[in-house]
Amino acid sequence: MENIVNAIKSGKTALGIELGSTRIKASLIGENHEPIASGSFDWENSYDNGIWTYSIDEVWQGLQSAFASLKKNVNEKYGVALSTVGALGISGMMHGYLPFDKNGKQLAEFRTWRNTITGQAAEELSELFDFNVPQRWSAAHLYQAILNGEEHVGEIDFIATLAAYVHWQLTGKKVIGVGEASGMFPIDSKTNDYDKRMLALFDEKIADRGFAWKLEEILPKVLSAGENAGVLTAEGALLLDPTGEFKPGIPLCPPEGDAGTGMVATNSVAARTGNVSAGTSIFLMVVLEKALSKRYPEIDMVTTPAGKPVAMVHCNNCSGEIDAWANLFTSFCKAMGVEISFYKALDKIFESALAGDKDCGGIVAYNYLSGEVITGLDSGKPMLFRSPDSSFTLENFARAQLCSAAATLSIGMEILEAEKVKVDRILGHGGYFKAPQAGQKIMGAALGAPVSVMKTAGEGGPWGMAVLARYMMAKSENETLDEYLENKVFAGQESTEIAPETEDIEGFKTFLDNYKKGLAAEKAAVEAF
Repeated sequence: MENIVNAIKSGKTALGIELGSTRIKASLIGENHEPIASGSFDWENSYDNGIWTYSIDEVWQGLQSAFASLKKNVNEKYGVALSTVGALGISGMMHGYLPFDKNGKQLAEFRTWRNTITGQAAEELSELFDFNVPQRWSAAHLYQAILNGEEHVGEIDFIATLAAYVHWQLTGKKVIGVGEASGMFPIDSKTNDYDKRMLALFDEKIADRGFAWKLEEILPKVLSAGENAGVLTAEGALLLDPTGEFKPGIPLCPPEGDAGTGMVATNSVAARTGNVSAGTSIFLMVVLEKALSKRYPEIDMVTTPAGKPVAMVHCNNCSGEIDAWANLFTSFCKAMGVEISFYKALDKIFESALAGDKDCGGIVAYNYLSGEVITGLDSGKPMLFRSPDSSFTLENFARAQLCSAAATLSIGMEILEAEKVKVDRILGHGGYFKAPQAGQKIMGAALGAPVSVMKTAGEGGPWGMAVLARYMMAKSENETLDEYLENKVFAGQESTEIAPETEDIEGFKTFLDNYKKGLAAEKAAVEAF
């Protein structure tokens, strides 16, 4: 306790703040990278005029609330005020589109990763580059706005992801970590910078539009993990903490996306390592030894925060529908005069899934709150169906929901298996893995491989961002990120590995076969409603 108090007072801590899809969370870590305090703020995206978005006012309200929650937690646990840290890092939900003019005025609504409105742009750029450009990438959103003839495009001076925007406001620096940058525009892993050939192709493609800018001029500068990305300004400190108690001058590391912080949080930045981040969305990241043989529209090529190439299977939908059912069960219990918390209902769903039939008893669920590229859907409609003779029990219903959350990821994994991509270990993190065993067992069955969860898995991205901040201030000369994680952060770290049983794998295959057959019904529902 005394050591922690001294570290807080002397600024030997590191702070990571992540703006996730449903929660903004701040994680404060000590000199040994252990979490010592946290704060959070719950928020939800809005669906306005066909766009999934958050307002900028919500961003700052949420950041200030999460930071105030952290300060309160520090004071209650240690009896001291949080006025400084040794280093700070900002991360956020990946990619998306935030454009600004030369005066810093926001030109269009924040278009999040969840939108599937850039199909034409993504397809044209993928063909132009011979490189898969997913719909959620910033370049796709920008080019779609150009194709749409949106007036704001000519006024653009800077485009950012959410993490890059917040970092800019806190430091005045228009920079971005290479992992997050790889979701704005393709990265050349030899230079850890935007691919020059593709930049030239983009500029040539839009040359007849007469814009005053070249693409590289309006993108944030790319930095790698460990580089200094500016310091907290006096204005930035007040944006974070309006009370004025938190002091400026703190160094910041490059801002990253939640994909990159997930890799750090699971020690998955070295070749042949992989991690599954499962929350509102779900994605599998595998660090490659060599490039894939060809371009796949289902596979995103991104990088680690240190610039190593990564194959990413990203699915828009994961636990959102499970959360919705937990809320329904909570409401039902309340109507029956029984008060239970949302989290207790959620735990019971996961616990019940373990007792369900391996094939979910003939129940099929689709968790599509939004579109899903891997299964060819531009928008989604949650749906559940069963055969008349199905075993419709709570246990089978719960298992179907958990299998549904892993189904599209399993379809994407089939491509990596065909490419003979080698993975030595897969680590899971995020809400899907918080309940004991259930998430690990079903995800292991879906991927056909053992899944490990570390004791820090519940800390997730915000903790990973804090570790990146600590790496910047504490690394030895020429110490790589994977060396730092392996030797200083995760040495002796406890983890639990669960290998899928043959019955679980076969049961999931049966579920997935039914799931694939039923996709026609899901697509019909999307078209009909």
